[in-house]
Amino acid sequence: MELILEGVLKAIKMLISLDREVLDITILSIKVSGIATAISVVIGVTTGTLIAINDFPGKKVALSLVNTAMGLPPVVVGLFVTIFLWRNGPFGFLGILYTPYAIIVAQAVIATPIVTGITVAAMQQLPKKLQLQILALGASRFQMAVILIKEAKLSLFAAVMAGFGGVISEIGASIMVGGNIKGYTRVLTTATVMETSKGNFDVAIALSIILFLLAYFINLILTYIQQKESGSR
Repeated sequence: MELILEGVLKAIKMLISLDREVLDITILSIKVSGIATAISVVIGVTTGTLIAINDFPGKKVALSLVNTAMGLPPVVVGLFVTIFLWRNGPFGFLGILYTPYAIIVAQAVIATPIVTGITVAAMQQLPKKLQLQILALGASRFQMAVILIKEAKLSLFAAVMAGFGGVISEIGASIMVGGNIKGYTRVLTTATVMETSKGNFDVAIALSIILFLLAYFINLILTYIQQKESGSR
């Protein structure tokens, strides 16, 4: 308990003093995870909608792949992203391994199946006749997809929150593709692991508390928007 108390006090001290290193790590965490989540939302919502509203051979196989990918271990993602971005890999010419861009790629790969899976579930919960009614009114399939996304937007907010939650707290892939370089690729999760390995448990607990507060406040904002939309319907 004493160690935890020391960690809490350390976190309060860091927040009040606006420790420069911690501030930079926190800002980088927000940037990296925010961009990765945005990418996953664009890809995931589009893919999930296409899967949900179309019937095609192998649809069940596609859904099973999406559902399996939702639980994909981050270290596996980190391994394959590292291989692809390695200097001799297919995308090695980009030279982004051990940069924040590599972390964004890895986190986007982790979050996209989560967003896709929730999007598919949200679309399938809509009345089946709704698609026919929209098309009967003269809408194109693209317009129909846009309308369905608007109808399912409350559930899609949950997809955004799940995607962001999955990457902001992720450690395995980030440390593999980012390298935990001080002042460059170090984020809250990788910094916590490093401080723990050094035996600086008070700093590690402080960073964990900051990470929790960050995740909480961002999800609080998203939940507020979601509920506001719900109340306006």
